[in-house]
Amino acid sequence: MKTTKIILSIAAAALAFASCNKFLDTMPDNRAELDTPAKIKAILGSAYSFTDYQMVTELLSDNVDNNAAVVTGEAGRFYDEIFAWKDGIESNNESPENIWDRNWGAIANANQALEAINNLGGKDNPELSGAYGEALLARAYAHFTLVNIFCLQYNPQTSETDQGLPYMEQPEQGLNPQYQRGNVAEVYAKIEADIEEGLKYVTDDYDVLKYHFNRQAAFAFATRFFLYYGKYQRAIECANECLGATPASQLRDYVDLQNNYATIATARAAYNSSDQKSNLLLQTGYSNQGLYWGNYSGSYKYYAFTQNIALTESFFAPTPWSNGAVLTASAFKWRPRTYNVSTLSYTIFWKIDYEFEYTDPVAGIGYRRTVYPAFTTDECLLNRAEAYILSKQYDKACEDLNIWCKNMYVNPGELTPENIKEFYDTVPYYEWDKPTQKKHLNPKFAWEGEGSIQEAMLHFVLNCRRTETMGLGQRWFDIKRYGIEIYRRVVNSTSQLDHITDTLGPDDLRRALQIPQKSRDAGFEANKR
Repeated sequence: MKTTKIILSIAAAALAFASCNKFLDTMPDNRAELDTPAKIKAILGSAYSFTDYQMVTELLSDNVDNNAAVVTGEAGRFYDEIFAWKDGIESNNESPENIWDRNWGAIANANQALEAINNLGGKDNPELSGAYGEALLARAYAHFTLVNIFCLQYNPQTSETDQGLPYMEQPEQGLNPQYQRGNVAEVYAKIEADIEEGLKYVTDDYDVLKYHFNRQAAFAFATRFFLYYGKYQRAIECANECLGATPASQLRDYVDLQNNYATIATARAAYNSSDQKSNLLLQTGYSNQGLYWGNYSGSYKYYAFTQNIALTESFFAPTPWSNGAVLTASAFKWRPRTYNVSTLSYTIFWKIDYEFEYTDPVAGIGYRRTVYPAFTTDECLLNRAEAYILSKQYDKACEDLNIWCKNMYVNPGELTPENIKEFYDTVPYYEWDKPTQKKHLNPKFAWEGEGSIQEAMLHFVLNCRRTETMGLGQRWFDIKRYGIEIYRRVVNSTSQLDHITDTLGPDDLRRALQIPQKSRDAGFEANKR
């Protein structure tokens, strides 16, 4: 692929803790001097983006329908444009523009920390070896976020020609430096190098462990990365390091959540607590997630995970052990809640945190915030199960799936490769007006194809992942990885599926969000359309 020299004027904006929304207007040498281990460790707190991507990727996915005929008010242009997979998206605290800016800012801070570490003896300095590992992992994670949102998904067929992103490995040294955009395969190779090096030095030596890339979080990230990269044995190895010998003991305690947290506020706080052993890396962001994925009505349910989706595709859809019957909330150890707005029913878990930060308590104004787990043991276990499936180790995959199901459900039946296939053989493929949990898979990596045990088990693990990560934005990446076709469905005034307004096919270039306009104006090559 012919690469194009571009101007990357975003990454250095955070070097002096300045706003990532501005172009570089001071030389990097004006930044604060990092001349002690304490200062270096402090800047690593800014090597994580404080803009979440979950709101955007959840709205991009098939976890929402258009309920305009039922709810009152308007969603707003930003949400309308995200739902419609538009290029020119309105600015917002959670907009693609801010996801872009803040992740480049996180990368800039990681690079500044790495430069300072090298100046103080490098990774061999015992006071800084852990910080070295964290900086590499944080840099890798920010690039991983950017490449998976603003580029097409990695695959062995096209990624050596698909548009990539610059991989920033040094602090910027001048105004308007020029880079080459490269390809997706090159970005993934660089991420892999940073992860493997970072894993050698990752530590648990933190005062607040869950807000840093601690050891378990680092291996959970590596598991997700290598699964996406198609290196399944390495994904399994990293998951083993994360989960240990008794993975069931590492999962979220849903019985405790059900029995001891009776309100949405207390349940959300408990779900996102650093005391939850399943939460490996917690992050914060300025976000409306808690409103859209909480029990708030009106325009907040203009786009929502409706009861229709829950019954036919996800939470309550039949399972291999339910004899073709839909599940009820009582089938879950921690029950999903269903609410009504007019004729619309929607279903949520009480998990997406919502806080309000007052900037002026007298005027009652401020920012909506959220705390959320970027990595959990529960997701890591399902990632390992998927890696087992893709490497045709079906019995081991079922061991993990049984562990996850027994943790999630009250009385799940024992899963085997044979009964999973038998079940999915009876499920028709999804049509937009006849939805089921079985959607055609069109991955660009090697697999056994339709009608195989592998296909059936992939359907099941993807549905488990959809339940586990509901509201956390991960479904969008599964849609991209497996080339799943999705639709923009509109419900009528009685909340029935009425018509579709658009379709996102397996090779639709809109699966890579468009580069923000201001960066294109500065010379960054736009994504192809």
